[in-house]
Amino acid sequence: MERYRVLLVDDEEDIRVGISRKMDWEGLGFTLVGEAENGRDALELAEALQPDVVLTDIKMPFMDGLELCGILTVRLPASKFVVFSGFDEFEYAKQAIQMNVSEYILKPINAAELSAVLEKLKNQLDAERMERRNAELLRQRYEESLPILREQFFTRLLEGQVPRERMLELAERYDVDLSGGCFAAAIVHIDCGRERSELESLSVEQLFSENLRPEQLRCRTFLYNDSVALLAAMPAPAAVYDLIQAVNRVCALAESYLDQRLTVGVGAPCARLEDLPQSAAGARSALEYRGLVGKGQAIYIGDLEPDAGVRPAFTESDEEELTGAVKLRDEKAVRAVVERLTDKVRSSGQTMSQCQLFFLELLTCLLRLTRGAGLEVETVFGTGFTGAVQATDFTSPDQMGRWCLERCLRIQTLIRRQRTDTTGRMVKEAKAYINAHYGESELSVEKLCEHLHLSPAYFSTLFKREVGMSFIAYVTVVRMEAAASMLRSTEDKTYLIARRCGYDDPNYFSYVFKRHFGLTPTKYRAGDAGN
Repeated sequence: MERYRVLLVDDEEDIRVGISRKMDWEGLGFTLVGEAENGRDALELAEALQPDVVLTDIKMPFMDGLELCGILTVRLPASKFVVFSGFDEFEYAKQAIQMNVSEYILKPINAAELSAVLEKLKNQLDAERMERRNAELLRQRYEESLPILREQFFTRLLEGQVPRERMLELAERYDVDLSGGCFAAAIVHIDCGRERSELESLSVEQLFSENLRPEQLRCRTFLYNDSVALLAAMPAPAAVYDLIQAVNRVCALAESYLDQRLTVGVGAPCARLEDLPQSAAGARSALEYRGLVGKGQAIYIGDLEPDAGVRPAFTESDEEELTGAVKLRDEKAVRAVVERLTDKVRSSGQTMSQCQLFFLELLTCLLRLTRGAGLEVETVFGTGFTGAVQATDFTSPDQMGRWCLERCLRIQTLIRRQRTDTTGRMVKEAKAYINAHYGESELSVEKLCEHLHLSPAYFSTLFKREVGMSFIAYVTVVRMEAAASMLRSTEDKTYLIARRCGYDDPNYFSYVFKRHFGLTPTKYRAGDAGN
């Protein structure tokens, strides 16, 4: 098993060396990944090393151990903290508890005592890791929730919320057989003449589950919104009439067994799973005819609207896929999504007039993308655009696809340009703020982000990617360059220069300066003067 990572922080080198050498890190299940001699250095190391345990002295120069723990508790919430001190004072222990410190040890540090503390922490970390990784427990919880997950999966299928490329993967995960030549959806309307309870929907669902057995068909029944829905896989479209016959039998049983009149709308069969939302839409449309055709039976949309077929629908999944490709992926991904949408219209066999609803929903998606990115509508759709575009303005699905692709690529280009400009402005503004405020000792990433109206986590990632170093490292560079300039051009005392560069503690300033330039401020000034 991977060992837990420890960061050791103490300003006394002999204590660090003693702890480092005396502890059987490997035997205890740990590895010492870093050491620091003060809290500020420890912050930088913790950011890079992500330790599981931080062992720190309380009284240290530049930043004490309690302040360090307070900051790291926020930045590394899963880490454990152990503080040690030579001061047996209750106030320290009370503050340590407030900082979410696991253990408080008095100096001199006893190897046996520290080993016992580490063993205790390892048990805690093991328990937390086990809780997160316990596959058996997760599997058990998963199996318990599987019926609900299946029901949600079927509902999302009918509403077009399952990405096409994940349908078979999710079906296998939920142990659902979706093989078949074609598919049809049916929706049950329960007419009981009064407000019904959830138990009545459950009883209807159970009635269909136990009695719907059409030959050559596989049917799944599930609770759907406030009622019940059916999903049937069949070898050929003509088998839908076997489904209708079986549904009519269950409707008759419902009147006898449950004293309930059921009307079931049956949608037109579709050849692809991604077209199930259209079949479901047909089932809902069929139910609208129940006042004309009669209640207590199956109503097939194909009998009432024989020319309707399965019209293409721009589903929620389609919108998510197109939006994601435009905003987050490359041109190749956009072309692939648009081609798939074009093929959906093309393979439906419908006229452009019958595809009007599909096109309007597609157009709405593009307008949402445009406005959400803060782009001018005319920049994307052309001068004088009013939104009055119809599917019939195109002679073919391919022409409509080319029109859509052109707009999508234009939006993608403008969003990328905007994002690049925004990132550049943000970094420029951040650098300007740092240059203006580096002399303030309280300068922090949180204070800067409050000025920029950004989250610290997002800013830190973006800043490091664009600048090539962390915020702390960049501020240090700015302060050191400013300090070096003052040392070269003025005769001011070192402590005054330190204060002007944001260091209240001149000793820490000298420490950082020497680490940065390899010389103390005094020797740097002397060397510079000698050139």
